[in-house]
Amino acid sequence: MEYVKAFLVGGILCLIGQILIDKTKLTPARILVSYVVVGVLLGAVGLYQPLIEFAGAGATVPLTGFGSTLAKGVKEAIQEDGFLGIFTGGLKAAAGGITAAILAGLIASVLFKAKDKS
Repeated sequence: MEYVKAFLVGGILCLIGQILIDKTKLTPARILVSYVVVGVLLGAVGLYQPLIEFAGAGATVPLTGFGSTLAKGVKEAIQEDGFLGIFTGGLKAAAGGITAAILAGLIASVLFKAKDKS
C-alpha cells in the first residue's frame, strides 16, 4: 500500500505541474521554483511533514520535498547555531540531494554528447 500512496501523491504533484505547463503561460523554470517555494512554506509551518509521513517518497522526491527539507534544515540549524543557522541549515540538510544531482549531471555530460537543435 505504501507504493500506491507514493505513486498517487507523486503523480498528483506531477499532474499539477503538467496542468500549469499546459494551461498557463508560466515557464517550466518558474513552475519548478514555485514548487520549491511551496515546499519551503508548507515545511516551515509544519504542513508538509504529515504528507511525507503518509506518502513517503511520493512527497519527498518531488521539488516540494526538497523545499520542505530546506525549511526543516533551517529550523534545526537556528535552534543549534542561532542566527547563522539561517544561512547554513538548508545546505546542510539538502547536501546529499544536491551532491547526487551534481554527480548525475556530470555523469550524463560525460556519457552523452550535446546536439544542436538545428
